[in-house]
Amino acid sequence: MEETVSVTSNHITPGMIINLEGEVYRVESSVKVTMARGVPFVKTKLKNLINDQVVEKSFKQNQSVTEVKLNERELEYLYLEDKKHLFFDISGLEQVLVTQEIMGDKDSYLKEGIIVNAHFYGETIFSVELPQFLELLVVKTEDLDASNPMSASNKRAVLETGARMEVPMFIESGDIIKVDTENEEYVQRI
Repeated sequence: MEETVSVTSNHITPGMIINLEGEVYRVESSVKVTMARGVPFVKTKLKNLINDQVVEKSFKQNQSVTEVKLNERELEYLYLEDKKHLFFDISGLEQVLVTQEIMGDKDSYLKEGIIVNAHFYGETIFSVELPQFLELLVVKTEDLDASNPMSASNKRAVLETGARMEVPMFIESGDIIKVDTENEEYVQRI
């Protein structure tokens, strides 16, 4: 179910999702411009949610704009299929394919059974959010460059998902660690 609301350009704010000529954009910035002579207008920077292209667009004062409400659904990760990620829509009880472009580098933390939040407009998926923290198995550790004094207290670990990150020296293969997926950092050993 798609939810759209008509608003005036005076009410455009950063973070708002709008439909413009059939394309869905997130408002990155919005500035009301008033000149001594001339008609006031609203100058915006819009990010296309499909291709990440940023465009500048000016709206006349009180121009009608369509605000879009994205639907959020929980998806459970199943597996990789032909360079697309297959998820199970928990509420809709159907399978959903997500392209690598939408996943970006988040795929390095995917493993079977992880629940993610996905944002949809109609049946088109725009983004996938991983849980902030995941518990993952360390499958291999390797020492960092010994000539670098900053790396003396850390070493590199390879996780069960293929992700690589720096961890403290006491972490060994077989340990389960808590990972911050937003900052891509080690948090603690479990």
